[in-house]
Amino acid sequence: MPQNDKNDSQKPAFDGIFRKATKWQDLWFYQKSEVLYQMTFVFCDRFLPHHGDRTVDQMVQAARSGKQNIVEGSEDGKTSTEMELKLLNVARASIGELRQDYEDFLKSRQLPQWTSKDKRFQPLQEFTKNHNLLKDYDSFFVKWSAEEMANVGITLCHQIDAMMNKYMEGLEHTFVTQGGIKERMYQARTGYRKQQEDHLAELEQAIPILKQQLAQAQAEAKTWKSAYEDLRQRALSAYQHQQNEIALLKDCLSRLSEERNQ
Repeated sequence: MPQNDKNDSQKPAFDGIFRKATKWQDLWFYQKSEVLYQMTFVFCDRFLPHHGDRTVDQMVQAARSGKQNIVEGSEDGKTSTEMELKLLNVARASIGELRQDYEDFLKSRQLPQWTSKDKRFQPLQEFTKNHNLLKDYDSFFVKWSAEEMANVGITLCHQIDAMMNKYMEGLEHTFVTQGGIKERMYQARTGYRKQQEDHLAELEQAIPILKQQLAQAQAEAKTWKSAYEDLRQRALSAYQHQQNEIALLKDCLSRLSEERNQ
């Protein structure tokens, strides 16, 4: 079972200049468009003349245009949301043209286009809604009748169109609120400048605190210097006093020795 519909309607995320768009391979409506293209090719080969009928080329080209414009739109969307929207609109128009060709095929051959009154309608809706990959369909391409195949094609066209509409609403919202690449480039530049300005403001705010800390350190250094000088002077004084005492004692001992010898 493929992922739910939120995948296609998810708003594209932005991170920096380039938009981080959803990979086109993961989009449900792209996967269904791949099925539609391959099925249309087989349908035309099985049920339409190989020569002399322009409908074959028109249907195959419309199916291919729908698929390829989704791919090109998604790729271009990394730098231009506007271009992606334009290409997706081209894809929608091609899918709509293909749907009309399938409907005309049924009408011209007096074959029914299934509605909710047909017992086959609901199973078809459920199958196409819950299956997106080519491998889920390709085994049926040689088994389905022209009526069945055309109704599957019409249903896929409707589902693709609905999913694309939902996805494009998200793109339009993003374009309106966040702009294109020029706006994102401007935002990136102004964002970087604001970061630098904020950093500069933080540094400037820190200057008074640093000055206060420096003054405090200088004051403490003066106190330490004064205490050191006082301690040094006392040590020198004690040393000098001791030297004087030693000299006096030596002089006294010398006199006593001289008196003994007389």
